[in-house]
Amino acid sequence: MSKHDSFVKNRVKSIGFAFKGALHLIKNEASIQVQLVIGIILTIVGFYFELSTTEWIIQVLVIGLIIAIEGINSVIEEIADFIHPDYHKKIGLIKDISAGAVLIFATTAIIIGFIIYLPKIF
Repeated sequence: MSKHDSFVKNRVKSIGFAFKGALHLIKNEASIQVQLVIGIILTIVGFYFELSTTEWIIQVLVIGLIIAIEGINSVIEEIADFIHPDYHKKIGLIKDISAGAVLIFATTAIIIGFIIYLPKIF
């Protein structure tokens, strides 16, 4: 096996692991499930309101980012629980900060949604 073949084979394996992780998030994380449903609803609404190409790019980017940030938040919580399964003040703070980052972007996503959809509704 050449060096190039092993590089390609390792990338394919990495993509497989990434799909496994994404499926785990979708099956097991309620926050991801909620964001996915909201993303599907907004996609349907986007077709109804005939979003422009730019609006679609922004909407898809925002949906992808919020799901990705929720996934990172889930990882931080898993690592924190693994390191210190019992309650610990510092672990609680770490989890709160991580959840706060999700809240900040979720608020941004809502504002972006208003900017895109309010002119179309009114």
